[in-house]
Amino acid sequence: MARYTGPKTKICRIFGEPILGNGKYLSKNSNPPGQHGQARKRKQLGEYALQLREKQKAKYTYGVLERRFRNTFEEAARLKGVTGENLIRLLEARLDNTVYRMGLAESRPAARQLVSHKHITVNGEVCNIPSALLKPGDVIGVKEKSAANTALVSRFRGKDPKINWLDWNEKDMKGTYVAHPERESVPENIKEQLIVELYSK
Repeated sequence: MARYTGPKTKICRIFGEPILGNGKYLSKNSNPPGQHGQARKRKQLGEYALQLREKQKAKYTYGVLERRFRNTFEEAARLKGVTGENLIRLLEARLDNTVYRMGLAESRPAARQLVSHKHITVNGEVCNIPSALLKPGDVIGVKEKSAANTALVSRFRGKDPKINWLDWNEKDMKGTYVAHPERESVPENIKEQLIVELYSK
């Protein structure tokens, strides 16, 4: 199962944002990585560099490698509507991202592990595919045996009330993917139009 396993703080320093965790080390050293750090003279980024940077940020944020990301973009381009918004909706509809949004894991990599270790069910069936795309009405739950694991449940942090496209019932340990999110509801700082321009070259 391909995924990024390199240094997370280094990636956060590249973009200056805590895209791969809580960013506690980012507050100590927010300089860009490299031998010269902040002292290095950096010229203004060109158009292509800005587009590439935005694509890389989206890939690292959602934990998707290049081939899967490109396939997701092509699927978004086939759908009706704005391609950039469709791309964000498809990335948000991934099972691992939904588990993270529901507050069952503190990060997307942790959510991916929950899914791949068969702790999560979709419509009553165990699903261990982090990239599985959810549809409105799908019910996501914690496997009964896993729900009895106090060490696992103690890590659940609860759903952010701002995430209005998901519904979570803490008592039943089940939630519903109510609808695909609107772009303005997704808190990620990603300029998806730059990604569209990059792939349209």
